[in-house]
Amino acid sequence: MEFYASCPEGFESALADELKRLGLSHVRRLKGRATFEGELEEGYRACLWSRLASRVFVVLGRFEAQDADELYDSVYDITWETIIRPGATIAITARGVTEQLRNTRFSALRAKDALCDRLAETTGRRADVDAADPDVHLLLSLRQRRASISLDLSGDPLFKRLPPAATRAGEGTHVLRPDYAALVLAQVGWAALCERELTADDYENEALPTLIDASCAGGGLLLEAANILTDRAPGAARERWGFEGWQLHDAALWEQLLAEARERETAARERQARIVAADIDPAARKTAERMVKSAGYKRFVDFCAAKSATVLDHAGAVAGAAVVADTTETPLSLMHDAMTLVGELRRAPELSAAPVAALTRDGLMARALHAEPARSIAVMPNNEEAALEVWPSLDHAAAAFEAATSINAEEQSTDAEDEAAASSMPEPAATLDLGDGKPLPVLIPESEQFANRLRKNARLRRKWAKREGVSCYRVYDADLPDYSAAIDLYEGCPQTPGRWLVIAEYAAPKTIDPALAQARMLDILAIAPRILDVPAEHVHAKARMRSRGGSQYGKQGAGKGASGERANIARRRLPLIEEGGLTFAVIFDDYLDVGIFLDHRVTRNLVREHAKQARRFLNLFAYTGTATCYAADGGVEETVTVDLSNTYLDWAERNMRQNGFVGPQHHFVRDDVLAWIRDQRQTRNRWDLIFVDPPTFSNSSKMGRRTWDVQRDHVELLAGVSRLLAQGGHAIFSCNLRGFRPETRKLARAGVVLEDITAQTIPEDFARNQKVHHCYIVRRLPIEDAMAEVGFSAEEIAERTEELRNPEVRKPRAAVPTHAQAGNGKSNFAGKPSPAGKSKKKKFYASKPKGK
Repeated sequence: MEFYASCPEGFESALADELKRLGLSHVRRLKGRATFEGELEEGYRACLWSRLASRVFVVLGRFEAQDADELYDSVYDITWETIIRPGATIAITARGVTEQLRNTRFSALRAKDALCDRLAETTGRRADVDAADPDVHLLLSLRQRRASISLDLSGDPLFKRLPPAATRAGEGTHVLRPDYAALVLAQVGWAALCERELTADDYENEALPTLIDASCAGGGLLLEAANILTDRAPGAARERWGFEGWQLHDAALWEQLLAEARERETAARERQARIVAADIDPAARKTAERMVKSAGYKRFVDFCAAKSATVLDHAGAVAGAAVVADTTETPLSLMHDAMTLVGELRRAPELSAAPVAALTRDGLMARALHAEPARSIAVMPNNEEAALEVWPSLDHAAAAFEAATSINAEEQSTDAEDEAAASSMPEPAATLDLGDGKPLPVLIPESEQFANRLRKNARLRRKWAKREGVSCYRVYDADLPDYSAAIDLYEGCPQTPGRWLVIAEYAAPKTIDPALAQARMLDILAIAPRILDVPAEHVHAKARMRSRGGSQYGKQGAGKGASGERANIARRRLPLIEEGGLTFAVIFDDYLDVGIFLDHRVTRNLVREHAKQARRFLNLFAYTGTATCYAADGGVEETVTVDLSNTYLDWAERNMRQNGFVGPQHHFVRDDVLAWIRDQRQTRNRWDLIFVDPPTFSNSSKMGRRTWDVQRDHVELLAGVSRLLAQGGHAIFSCNLRGFRPETRKLARAGVVLEDITAQTIPEDFARNQKVHHCYIVRRLPIEDAMAEVGFSAEEIAERTEELRNPEVRKPRAAVPTHAQAGNGKSNFAGKPSPAGKSKKKKFYASKPKGK
């Protein structure tokens, strides 16, 4: 029989080696698969014991298939009545194309028709199709003019063997898929270590084969390592197989192989080995502990703190060792420490004979180990690009290096030279002396310049902050172009004491090597908390990029759904900070922004000063309502806070409540701001002071077909805002688009004038970046006065005046573009649906619409 085992790209060599170790013959490595030949037992053995294969197939036939008719005839000629068990359901999947068969769904349908017609003719009954859960799954492969059809012996993919706790929704941390874990462990020879017979010296020294998982993530590597140690067949616990719908299935033979597997597992109880696990991320370690316990492997795995000395102490004397790590899901803020741990373990004398294999991204591990990997395999865990990099033991690397550089190097084999070049002895790790007596390993020696600059900045900012009474401020803002990041320090108030860092990386130019930029960022993340005296667990890394939904305030990671997020904001114990005598809740780990924009510190105080002469205050695009709190503190009688997000409205309410601003005079409205403004223009609702801080861009689904662009849409926005101002009132408008250019002439034609106050609203700690935001006072004037103020000629003013007096002489208006369409919602204050078709968080009935 002809078989093949499929696998992810990059697994082919390891899979072929595994099949050979299983005793299978004529093994050939192909792209995405390895083929072998044998009897039924060999196919069963691959299903039962392969840790790397995704599926195992038996080839039923190969034939010509130039067109649909030839495909039908060839499939019909196969004796399906001897292949498919009577009553079994089927499904056929097609892959590949030929010159005439270009549609895989059509090809699969044509093959299904042929199969069913054959069964109807020979048995009197057509096979039932069950595409979701068939008893027999067939794969039709097409290439050029040839085709083959194979039966999937596996059923579900063979890598679906994690314990239920690992696949349950809401578990949080990622658990590495078993086949990827098996590939990592194969690179360091863990199976061979487990089979090693201990010597008398080993027993005397209490030395055992040892696996160290230095970044255990969600426990995927640990689960597979324990499976290998116990010699448990990866397919032994599976209850359903694809071959059960195959007429050639031999149940007695299968039971015999299962019995052999049980005997092997029993014999493996005599094995002795250690598995030591650590992770820099406490949450990941807790998940790994839970996974290991749920699988019944708790006694095999020793968890310890992620310190090299602690790990080595738990490892004890080793009789052969290997180090593995999965850093693909490690938070950026912890990546430096994770890689430093792996580097320290590799350089430890106790582990000089231990190879290292790590799943990593961007080639950063090579920098941490100061040595290029001997092998690098491109893989796709979690459908994201990564690399499995392998370093030989230092003993092996030293021997290869010595052989390649000896006097007789020319007599050495080419393989030895190549291996030595790839796995040369590591360079000493670069370290920094930060003055605390603890040398800090760094990936880039030049990071010392950054450390010196940050130390100087911190000293100056600390004095300034104490003088100004500021507890949350920017310490560093890309002062050195190569270290392009912003570092904000947050000091908790007495109710939630503590210090936090938010380090936001600016996108590097395309001319910069991404791996180099990433290495610099990791050094920043390692150096900053040491200089600024912040615990590592209080350091949060952010990436400045537009979120997928287009929102300015997108979440950093997976959320729990809208209701979960709202409950989180309402009940969660959050850090509290103080600013301007007020208290605000912040979140460092969920969102790109933490809940307060530090560059608006002066602007918020300006709102409070202006609020002292106002009765009614309106906050549009309110975010977490910090400006509303300042206005309430300034003494306004009534506030209205409008935002499209229920989550941020809850956050705003929480901020108001914890500052003592509660009562029916404070309203919170969930709506699309532009649509809401249009509705309010039809009412008598007017405000003395309005604060407007829109996002740069948004294409949130909550806006329906509309999108928002501050440069494109600010004229419409500010014209509408001006119509909501009470007599003598004004608005404060801010935006953070660096290249923002107000359309002053268009605004003037609507009777709106702007006063640029940007310079006086930039705080000292943001002085390096004068374009961090733009800020304006917005006033409404008679159109003639507004146009004159911005330089229109008398003729232009007269023409505009005539247009307003005689609407029929106006130029025809263009159709409303898609981005400005707001649905057919009417006045939201009358309790009707909002444009998004959803009810508002709260209804605001300050007055009735005009004419009602």
